[in-house]
Amino acid sequence: MAYSAVNSVIQTLAPLIVNEARLLSNVRRDVASINAELESIKSFLKDADLRAETGDEIAMVWVKQVREVAYRIEDVIEEYMLDQGRRHCFNNLFRRVNIASQIQDIKQTIGEIKERADRYGFSVIQGLGSERIERMWHDPRVASLFVEEDELVGIESRRDELIGQLISEESKRVVISIVGMPGVGKTTLTSKVYGKQTVAGHFDCCAWIPISRSYKSEEILGTMLKQFYQCGLRKSTTPPEIDAMGQNSLVHKLKEFLTHNRYLIVFDDVWTSNFWEFIKHALPRNGKGSRVIITTRSEEVAVFCKESPWDHIHWLQPLPKEKAWELFCMKAFQRDFEGRCPPELKDVSLRIVQKCEGLPLAIVAISGILSIKNKIASEWKRFYDSLGSELQMKPALTSISKIVLLSYHDLPYYLRSCFLYFGIIPEDYSINCGRLIRLWIAEGFIEEQIGKTLEEVGEEYLIELIHRSLVQVSSKKPDGRVKNCRVHDVVREIIVKKLMELNFCHILGAENSSFNDITRRLSIHMDYNLDNVPKRVKRSRIRSILLFRVAKLPEKPLMSTLARNFKLLKTLDLNDSSLVQIHKEVGNLFHLRYLSVRHTKVTVIPKSIGKLHNLQTLDLKYSLVRELPSQINKLHKLRHLVAFNYDYGNFSLDSVKGVKMQGGIGCLKELQKLWLVEANHDAVNLFKELQNLQKLRKLGIHKLRTENCKDLFNNIQNMKHLKFLAVGAISEHEILDLDSVSAPPESLERLSLGGRLKKLPCWIAQLQNLQVLQLHSSGLVDDPLQGLQALPNLLMLTLVNVYYGEQLSFKVGSFPKLKRLNLRSLSGLCSMIIEEGALTLLEELTIGPCQQLQEVPSGIRYLRKLTTLLFLHMPTKFLNRMLPNKGQDHWIVEHIPTVKFGFWLQGLKYKVCASREFQNYKKRWVTAQKGTTTAKGGEVGGKRRDGAGQLAVADLEVKVMMAIEATCDGDEGANLQQSSLATEELEATMGATARLNAADHGR
Repeated sequence: MAYSAVNSVIQTLAPLIVNEARLLSNVRRDVASINAELESIKSFLKDADLRAETGDEIAMVWVKQVREVAYRIEDVIEEYMLDQGRRHCFNNLFRRVNIASQIQDIKQTIGEIKERADRYGFSVIQGLGSERIERMWHDPRVASLFVEEDELVGIESRRDELIGQLISEESKRVVISIVGMPGVGKTTLTSKVYGKQTVAGHFDCCAWIPISRSYKSEEILGTMLKQFYQCGLRKSTTPPEIDAMGQNSLVHKLKEFLTHNRYLIVFDDVWTSNFWEFIKHALPRNGKGSRVIITTRSEEVAVFCKESPWDHIHWLQPLPKEKAWELFCMKAFQRDFEGRCPPELKDVSLRIVQKCEGLPLAIVAISGILSIKNKIASEWKRFYDSLGSELQMKPALTSISKIVLLSYHDLPYYLRSCFLYFGIIPEDYSINCGRLIRLWIAEGFIEEQIGKTLEEVGEEYLIELIHRSLVQVSSKKPDGRVKNCRVHDVVREIIVKKLMELNFCHILGAENSSFNDITRRLSIHMDYNLDNVPKRVKRSRIRSILLFRVAKLPEKPLMSTLARNFKLLKTLDLNDSSLVQIHKEVGNLFHLRYLSVRHTKVTVIPKSIGKLHNLQTLDLKYSLVRELPSQINKLHKLRHLVAFNYDYGNFSLDSVKGVKMQGGIGCLKELQKLWLVEANHDAVNLFKELQNLQKLRKLGIHKLRTENCKDLFNNIQNMKHLKFLAVGAISEHEILDLDSVSAPPESLERLSLGGRLKKLPCWIAQLQNLQVLQLHSSGLVDDPLQGLQALPNLLMLTLVNVYYGEQLSFKVGSFPKLKRLNLRSLSGLCSMIIEEGALTLLEELTIGPCQQLQEVPSGIRYLRKLTTLLFLHMPTKFLNRMLPNKGQDHWIVEHIPTVKFGFWLQGLKYKVCASREFQNYKKRWVTAQKGTTTAKGGEVGGKRRDGAGQLAVADLEVKVMMAIEATCDGDEGANLQQSSLATEELEATMGATARLNAADHGR
């Protein structure tokens, strides 16, 4: 972290030296000298960091001193820049002398630190990645080799599959990679297979080679040869000359030996693909059925080692809940209760197992500690509450931390801060990847790369952390990209301790209410009293404040408090708080790069927002802001402007709320995302200014009128980078005149159109990169599928109230890559034909409400890839046809793993459930008939009903969607099993439904 801090300071100093003319000449020289010294110190830092990892106290102290002086430099420089930004008169002699004095003092301190580096013998290490050193402590992975057979839980089937692959009749050399996060059981599984007599007896010779992060190729090759000589056919004395051989000689010797033998080799815990690139040359493809097993934490390594179709990759996942509980009970209660949990300990035991999230290493280690504790609930609860510190102090638990920290220390320096940032996020919280990457950018973690945006580089960073099995994917977008992510709870506990140690961040909550004056970030959770924060601030160095589920804000105006006490803030995320007003003092936060008031009750953005010249992200989504001041156009560094809301009580395009903007939007030339702007009375000039925003990737325009459609598309057709476009009409009856559009942006990947269409625009079929398409309220008479079915890359199609016709037909070969199909509110649809050979890759299908559809489309039986089928608000008779045992159409859907119905329960509560559960609810339904309207099991027809608890037909769809949200979702991060049936912004923009995905707040 010291390396990252120094690197950040160097980036800050460089422009100051070049551009700041008002610095005293001697100060300029001192700043340049400091910059040069830091560059020199940076080269020693890697060696010092590596020594500190092994517990070298001298190195640890020196690294800490470097980090603190880097922070001090950053403070001095940014306070100076703050004064400049406020237009204070820097010609004031006192101010100039003051900064000169501080710079001189820092220069002296750095000189002393540099001298100590020479004295301690730190050496220069080249390269950007983390360098490998041997660990002096006992390797905790060794214990995995000695797990008894009867202690294996949850990996039996995978073990048997692996054995089958090892002793199969396949004569080719097969490489089997086993990949998973630290502690998931890779080594345990492999050792149990390797030790089987049926496996060992199948091969002429075997070797087990653990791979350290700092392996030496000669040692690896020599160890392999020695093990081969001591087993199998030879069983002879190891030739002494092996220790003196070079790499080439060893490779030749190994190939000579292995060419005529069937061999089994395990390489345990491989860290880089470079290892396989070197070692494979010693492993001949001898046609004798040899096998190589590689265990790794890195997906990249596993994929790299799969060089042929007969090679295999096993992705190990944490244990399911029932297996995790079985393993825990077997270990924790084996001494006293024969592996059964006593009733008085069940609640706390379940919480402990939940905390482990199926990670075998954590379950075994923690249950081992508990097995020798008194079986008293209060004592176990105290252990659970202090689990974070227990992981660091209990010798039996430190193995968990060590294994995770092995992966942390293997990270290149540019990824370490990004990984530690997950500790800021609350437990059980899944964060949207877009939000996370924007925060990383604001923090300065993302390094510029030629030809890529910072957002693209940030996404690459995230993918690398995922491939290293340190970050878990919570949900994905239709195109397969990661949508939400998190870290394992046990991993987070270890990160949090590292955060505190490095003063990277302090987490404030009910149980932790203090922080020191060195820490750079505050993450404030739930029940913390924000009134306490200003009381603890003297001269704050805080750069970031993030609120998570904080319900109560201080009585004093929050922005005034923050602007007064946290003058150097760069990141301010007030998402989902009870904030009602942004005061004008926000303009004093000169360094602010990221401001989010998403999901707050803020209604007005003050004019002082124009002073935030460094602002990169302004997130107003789901706030009550409806208009932006003209001063917003002064924010020339702004990259993301997100502002829209959705009225859940109004099911129409009218329900979507964007923001009105004044003239001058063309000045925001760095904008990547502009979402969602209302086409106001001056729409013509607004659209002309869009021509200047050539870096836009995502654009949303709402309340468009017929006469403005041509102007809009004429001005955006040359946007080479535009990937996502949403256009909504001012009402459902307004025609979107798109027939004359000849050249839409060719790079479009996602398109959303809301409003009446004369016909389906022919240019949509020309969008070769289109992956997601949503149409709403189109009012088409002709089957729209004919114009869309040939789109080569379409992954998701949503049609809501699009078509008045009676039949939809999916022809052979249509929609070759489609994975998700949503057919909603097609009131005239009577039949749906799916020919065999259509929709061959479809995974998710949603239908309803379609009241005229009487029979389950028989072609669904051809959709062999379909995993989820959801019928929403369909007639009871229709749903009955799919019930197990007695439903006449059950045979059509019986091959689908998940079939769910959405229906009204007792006419008041909406429920989404599986078909068998639906049968149980039917038995308890209460039929309520009034007039000609029936509210039974989802059937609603005829006239409008009024009165308490009665539903108007026009409102039904909205209430259905609100109920689905309440049933399926929950607070962001609380529910990780997210609905992937629709993307929030597409649905909201088109006014089709309320949010289906509350976990997507952070998009």
